[in-house]
Amino acid sequence: MGELVDPADLVGAHEIAERLDVSRSQVVHVWRKRHPDFPEPIATLRSALIWDWTHVETWARATGRLQ
Repeated sequence: MGELVDPADLVGAHEIAERLDVSRSQVVHVWRKRHPDFPEPIATLRSALIWDWTHVETWARATGRLQ
C-alpha cells in the first residue's frame, strides 16, 4: 500500500509555481524534463498531474529554489 499524504500537501503545477514564486506553471513541466531528480507525480488525472508538496519542497530546497 502507498504512503499516506495529507490532502493539504496535494499540489498541481499551478500551486507549485505559486509556492516557488515562478510566474507560469509551465516552468514546472520544464523542470520535470530538464531535471531527472524532480519528484515524480503521485497521481495522474485526465487533465493534471498531482504531486506531494513535501517531495517538491525537499527538491526545491536542495536545488536552491526555495530558502
